[in-house]
Amino acid sequence: MDVNKFIRSFGYAAEGVVSSLREQNFRSHLVSAVVVILAAAFTGFSRLEWLILLLVIGGMLALEMVNTAIERVVDLASPEVHPLAKQAKDIAAGAVLVFACISAVIGALLFLPKWF
Repeated sequence: MDVNKFIRSFGYAAEGVVSSLREQNFRSHLVSAVVVILAAAFTGFSRLEWLILLLVIGGMLALEMVNTAIERVVDLASPEVHPLAKQAKDIAAGAVLVFACISAVIGALLFLPKWF
């Protein structure tokens, strides 16, 4: 295994994270994640609840990054408006919406029993 190549790959991944931080939707998800993590800290989550919460938050942030990557590739491949390009972008955004809705349900299942 080429260690230098392996280390460079982490640099490229870090550039991807920094690039994502420039995206408004990613920043919105990140702010929401911080609020939820603080709420969980004050709520007294168990280890399992933390595991579930962090998996959902990580999945949401990762999916938003994939959505952004898809949007950029589609924009590069199809600078003009094209129905298939629109569908690709809409489907990727729809995937984020589905995961966000499921995340909200999971959040409710984790928090509500502790609060009420």
